[in-house]
Amino acid sequence: MSRLRPTFLLLALALGPALGCRSRGREVVVYLSIDQVFTEPILRDFERQEGVKVRAVFDTEETKSTGVLNRIVAEAGSPQADVFWSGDPVRPLLLAKRGLVRPYASPSAAGVPPAFKAADGSWTGGAARARLLLVNRDRVKPDARPRSVRDLADPRWKGQTALANPLFGTTTMHVAALADVWGDEALKAFLGQLRANGCRIASSNGEVKRLVASGEVAFGLADTDDAAEALREGAPVDVVYPDQDGMGTLLMPTAVAMLAGPHPEPARRLVDFLLSTAAEQKLVDLAAHLPLRAGVSPAPGGRRAEDVRAMRVDYARLADTMERLQPWLREWAGL
Repeated sequence: MSRLRPTFLLLALALGPALGCRSRGREVVVYLSIDQVFTEPILRDFERQEGVKVRAVFDTEETKSTGVLNRIVAEAGSPQADVFWSGDPVRPLLLAKRGLVRPYASPSAAGVPPAFKAADGSWTGGAARARLLLVNRDRVKPDARPRSVRDLADPRWKGQTALANPLFGTTTMHVAALADVWGDEALKAFLGQLRANGCRIASSNGEVKRLVASGEVAFGLADTDDAAEALREGAPVDVVYPDQDGMGTLLMPTAVAMLAGPHPEPARRLVDFLLSTAAEQKLVDLAAHLPLRAGVSPAPGGRRAEDVRAMRVDYARLADTMERLQPWLREWAGL
């Protein structure tokens, strides 16, 4: 036994890296800020097609887009995630500024319009959500429907509106977009008016949906998928794409970014898969998102991104605006 032990050790040392490579090649780690119910079926499709195990880490509803983002930053010294599948392109841009993104221009993204992908491959967009006004039709007559996000601060709706905490999720990106269009001082004045008007600050967009669907408020600001869920549940709600005769509605493409994780080859395969037409179609079908490109059909009753008058936003600039506004928003929210 004693004579065999060195031979065994040498063999183990020789095979170790190969075995390690084979193990690393069979899995990929993805962090997500998109709802698990919508994305898990797509990840399972990838596993079946590619034979690669996916280890997924999802955000919670309340910390949507910030929980896994902060985790990726905290793990910068020893990256654990290979791919970030984000609900918007701003968070990947924040990671790119910290050097945590591995730029990759996927061939699957050839049909994605240039406005929805970074020229350097740091992020690439997929099916998009829109920021909508969800209106309870039992409380709001058709001729009195709100038409603009500014209607949240209209005194005639005092105490009857809601939006999610702007420190989290898509509302953070929305207030940053408003700051870029209106200016910081106008945004701060607007948020002050919301406070004075008794606008309910909900814990999440899902909570906004619940408040509107139950009739506790007349209308609120939410996302496309929240509206689709309310409609599927038979809630008495209507959907308004705000500011179609003005600055437009904010569109937020989902975004895929490859990170500096330990599994680069399966990460490329997963990115290619997530940016495929088939994956975008499935996300549209499951989450009622808006298709970005030809070849993907909208959900029943839904729209294509090109059919909506969209806010003109520079997603890279929004990343800077979000960071600039965070201290003031924390003070505004009382944190």
